[in-house]
Amino acid sequence: MILRQPRKRPENWTAIVANVKHRWKIPFVAWEWLWEWLAFLLSNWHFLEVLEYLGRFSVLVAVIFYFSESGNRIKQKHYQAWQVINTAQGKGGSGGRIEALQELNEDKVPLVGVDVSSAFLQGLKLERANLLRADFSAADLRNSDLKSSDFTDADLHSANLRGSDLENASFESANLKNVDLWASNLSGSKLDDADISNADLSYADLRNVEWKQLRNVAGANFFGAKNAPEGFVEWALKNGAVQKPPGLE
Repeated sequence: MILRQPRKRPENWTAIVANVKHRWKIPFVAWEWLWEWLAFLLSNWHFLEVLEYLGRFSVLVAVIFYFSESGNRIKQKHYQAWQVINTAQGKGGSGGRIEALQELNEDKVPLVGVDVSSAFLQGLKLERANLLRADFSAADLRNSDLKSSDFTDADLHSANLRGSDLENASFESANLKNVDLWASNLSGSKLDDADISNADLSYADLRNVEWKQLRNVAGANFFGAKNAPEGFVEWALKNGAVQKPPGLE
C-alpha cells in the first residue's frame, strides 16, 4: 500500500547553495534537491492516487473471480484424476493412480465400479471409501489403509493385501478368492456372503469379524489367525479351510 502525503515545496536553489559551506558538496546537494522536486510533483499528482485505487480494486475483482470459479476448478481436478485412472486401466504399475484415488476419496467422490486390476497400489490410503463393485483383482495393495471402506460386490480375487488395515471394512458379497490377507487387520469387518476360498489369512487379526453368512471358505488358511470370534475357525475348518504354515503344500 502506497501512503501518499502532499509534500512541502522544496526551498529555492539559491537559498540552498547559500547554506553549503564546502563547494565540493554542491553536486550532491543538487542531486538530492532534484529528487525532492520530483517527490513533490508526484505527491500532488492525483493520477497516481487513482492508479492506486484501481490496483486495490483489481485485487478485489481477482479474489471474487477466484472463489466464483472454485467449483469449476474442483470439477477439472476430478476429471483429471478420473482420466489418470481410466487411462491406466488394465495396466501394471501405479501410473499416478494412488494419488488420483486418494484425491477423489478426500473430496468424498464415490469410487463405485473403479477398475484398478493388476495395479501397483502399495500404501494406498482410502479410508471410508465407497468402492462398491470395484475391481481390485490381482492388485498389489500391501500395507494399505482401507479402514471402514465399502467393498460390497467388489472383485478382489488374487489381490495382495498383506499387512493392510481393513478394520470395519465391508466385504459383503465380495470375491476374495486367493486373496493374500497375511497379517492384515480384519477386525470388525463384514464378510457376509463373501467368497474367501483359498485366501491366506495367516496371522490376520479377526477380532469381531462378521462371518456367520460366509459363502465359501474352502482352502482358506487360518494358520496363526488372532482374536477369531468364538466358533469361527472351527466352523471354517469343518467347511474346508486349513491351518498350515504358509509355503507348505
